[in-house]
Amino acid sequence: MASGIPNAMERPHFIGIGGAGMSGIAKILAQRGAKVAGSDAKESATADALRALGATVHIGHAAEHLADDASCVVVSSAIRADNPELARAAELGVPVVHRSDALAALMRSSRTIAVAGTHGKTTTTSMLAVALTELGLDPSYAIGGDLAGPGTNARHGDGDLFVAEADESDRSFQKYDPDVAIVLNVELDHHANYASMDEIYESFEAFVAKIPSGGTLVVGEHAGARELAARVSGRPDLTVVTVGEDEGADFRIRSITPHGMTSEVTVVLPDAGEITFTVSVPGRHYAHNAAAALAAGVRTGLDPAGLAHALTAYTGVGRRLQLKGEAKGVQVIDSYAHHPTEMTADLEAMRAAAGDRRLLVVFQPHLFSRTQELGTEMGRALALADASVVLDIYPAREDPIPGVTSAMITDAAEAAGARVTAVHDKASVPDVVAGMAAPGDLVLTMGAGDVTDLGPRILARLSD
Repeated sequence: MASGIPNAMERPHFIGIGGAGMSGIAKILAQRGAKVAGSDAKESATADALRALGATVHIGHAAEHLADDASCVVVSSAIRADNPELARAAELGVPVVHRSDALAALMRSSRTIAVAGTHGKTTTTSMLAVALTELGLDPSYAIGGDLAGPGTNARHGDGDLFVAEADESDRSFQKYDPDVAIVLNVELDHHANYASMDEIYESFEAFVAKIPSGGTLVVGEHAGARELAARVSGRPDLTVVTVGEDEGADFRIRSITPHGMTSEVTVVLPDAGEITFTVSVPGRHYAHNAAAALAAGVRTGLDPAGLAHALTAYTGVGRRLQLKGEAKGVQVIDSYAHHPTEMTADLEAMRAAAGDRRLLVVFQPHLFSRTQELGTEMGRALALADASVVLDIYPAREDPIPGVTSAMITDAAEAAGARVTAVHDKASVPDVVAGMAAPGDLVLTMGAGDVTDLGPRILARLSD
């Protein structure tokens, strides 16, 4: 793969450089030799990793953090218009580049696999990155989470393959033109940016339209993904490949056999042969992600048997049913799930893995808009746990919406028969969980916000 630095990105400044997507692009540019700088709200392991690559990372946002010789400023959709570094860029006449445009520029001249869908993007992208690395193909990749193996969310490789997570939340995935695209599922989410399913489909259709002639679209068996496939079926120059447990799937999942925290998966290939391999995370949805990764790799010309074996090297990604540790016989696991479909999938997976053990959940709702639209469904999902603690809403980039609180979730959970406790002081959660948990229990911290910080604190409290 060409290792050059895109025009105007020789000295980039990233506002919010510690974010999952932003830090990945910054790492790749630093590895290619760019003079990278940026700022973030707080110190983090990501900031330290960037500094180790030679990047300059400022803590806090201030106009003086932007160097006079910066060649561009990279932003995400989360950066507000009144950011002082953004204002300084306007004064200096420094070009402002959206994160998605920067990533699109990095992917040019590579054979690209882009992974899209409402759920499962990070896991599936990670599976491909690990497998391609295991095969010695030295891929480049940009992922929305940290791999458990390589321990990073992005890397510049010397191979000709680039695997990227394609984010639909702000329509930025429409900037990419992948040779192979995966769409795992299509559901209504990101309510601040999409008003209806029609808008969601239109956005995904625009993404698929960027696949060049002769490219491939891999779709999961989710109804929304299959509807998308039907909507784009008029393109004779596009190969659509289906993956799923249904009889008509091109890559048919014949069986998924759970073994505690792993699964054995058998996939029937289009040529009628079949392959069995191990997925090192529990749950049917992760088996489906692995099958989609297999299909995409095969469509890029990889040997099915070799790729399937390489997929067994995937050991997980941060926050996707990640085991944080065990104390006094209680295991603590972290989940990024924040949409009801994701919550249900992870809870069902952990329910199966728990067997006769109790499953306790600490759930933090993410975004006021999502809670307003899907709070009832979130509460119903929590009924799959033996008991749950629900925190206040993590606002992220949003301002509060009057009348929208986590009570919408706890009320729905109680109506569904769940045992649920509202806790408004996050600092008290370790004490609450320690009072609930007993040896043999599984504790699942769940949500896209800072609930992940509670895992180590819960373990420390249990140890006490």
